[in-house]
Amino acid sequence: AQGHGAKGDNIYEFQIEFLEPVEPKPVCRVTQRQLNITVQKKESNWWERLTKQEKRPLFLAPDFDRWLDESDAEMELKEKEEEKINKMKIESRVPKDPFKHLKKGYLVMYNLVQFLGFSWIFVNMTVRLFILGKSFYDTFHTIADMMYFCQTLALMEIMNSLIGLVRSPLIPAVMQVFGRNFILFVVLGSLEEMQSKPVVFFIFYFWSIIELFRYPYYMLSCIGIEWKPLTWLRYTTWIPLYPLGGLAEAVCIIQSIPIFSETGKYSLGLPNPLNVTIQFSFLLQIYLIALFLGVFVNFRHLYKQRKQHLGPKKRKMK
Repeated sequence: AQGHGAKGDNIYEFQIEFLEPVEPKPVCRVTQRQLNITVQKKESNWWERLTKQEKRPLFLAPDFDRWLDESDAEMELKEKEEEKINKMKIESRVPKDPFKHLKKGYLVMYNLVQFLGFSWIFVNMTVRLFILGKSFYDTFHTIADMMYFCQTLALMEIMNSLIGLVRSPLIPAVMQVFGRNFILFVVLGSLEEMQSKPVVFFIFYFWSIIELFRYPYYMLSCIGIEWKPLTWLRYTTWIPLYPLGGLAEAVCIIQSIPIFSETGKYSLGLPNPLNVTIQFSFLLQIYLIALFLGVFVNFRHLYKQRKQHLGPKKRKMK
């Protein structure tokens, strides 16, 4: 090596004849203070000394911070062997899944299709409103078919959680999927009067923005890839969007109650002598309360997930 010292530039070199064979390619690492060269033994056994000559070279000095005597080295090797054996035992107890790659491929394709579907919804709505200058009132008639497809496909998320294909909790998935489908199919899909209201635009827009980050995050997670900006967006964008989406759904329910009361749609009339009619609008009022409870439950669930993925990492105690 060439170095600059008190006597100017000089060439520094040394030779060591080790006691036993070593790997021909050492690992070198240069720091601001020193040059570290790690030489690996060909066989992991104990040496009586470092060099073939019995007398240690004068320029060599032991680093006692890394020093191990024979008993310490044997103990360290024994611990490594035990750890390796225990790991093999644990792996042998876990049954190998012959359908692992098939399941992974299915999850990747599912998340990819949903991402493309909600991307189409988001881009279409953005272009129509901000570039073409279209109004809020025709959102349902232009977007509904794709939203029907995506939300019907979202029922698979409940099945995936139910059969253990994913580790997501079942209750939050059920609440979100059935809550959205109730708004989409029952409230908006069955009432033409609701389909031309501006609130439809906000419901669809908030739903699509949330899914733009959720589905690609899960798709990459299936193949073991984590992109930190996407992880941050996945566990951050829901903070304003989830309450806004819940508020838009609540406004939709409130606007639909007078229409259901007037038309009597889905109301249930009991036979005489009771002669009582259960108004669907009354059920919607109960659902309105459940909606806010559902938003609270999902908000709490997502907040725990955010702390788990973005919170400070706990240091391991030695």
